[in-house]
Amino acid sequence: ANGAAGYALVVTQVAAAAAAISWLITEKIVRGKGSVLGAVSGAVAGLVVITPAAGFVTVSGALAMGLIGGMVCFWGITGLKRALKADDSLDAFGLHGVGGIVGAILTAFFASEFIMGDQAPDHIISQLWIQIEGVLATIAYSALMTFVILKLLDLLMGIRIGSEDERIGLDLSQHGERVE
Repeated sequence: ANGAAGYALVVTQVAAAAAAISWLITEKIVRGKGSVLGAVSGAVAGLVVITPAAGFVTVSGALAMGLIGGMVCFWGITGLKRALKADDSLDAFGLHGVGGIVGAILTAFFASEFIMGDQAPDHIISQLWIQIEGVLATIAYSALMTFVILKLLDLLMGIRIGSEDERIGLDLSQHGERVE
C-alpha cells in the first residue's frame, strides 16, 4: 500500500457520499421525499461509478462523478427499468450496470494528470473512445455469457417457476411459510 492506495480510498468515500446526496435530492424532487433505502442505494451507486476511476481521478473528479452517478442510477432504477419492462427485483442492472457504464465513460473526462502523471490521456476524445469501446465489449461479453448460462440452466432445471407458484408467492409455494 502506498499513497495511491490511500488516495483511491479517499475518492471512493467521496464518490459514495456525493452519490447518496444526489440520489436523495433527485428522489425528493421526483417523489416528494428522500428515503433511507434511497440514501443507501445512492451510496452503492457512487461506489460502482468510482470503481473504474478510483486510481485515476482527483477528489473533485470523484465528487462530480458521484453527483452524476447518483442521479443517473436513480433514473436507471426508476425510468429505464420501467421503459425496458425489466424483471429486476434487486435493481442490479439499474445500479451496477448503469453505474458501471457511467463510471467507465466519466473516467475519460475526469482522469487527472495530477494522479496519473505521464500516463494521463493526452486527449479526452481519444480516451473517451477507448472507454466506450471497453463498455461495448463488456456489454457484448456479458450479454453473450448471460444468454449461454441461462440457456444451460433452463435445460438443466428451468429458470421460471410455475404460474400457480408465482400467483400464491414463493414464500408459501417454495418454503411453506406465509410472511405477515
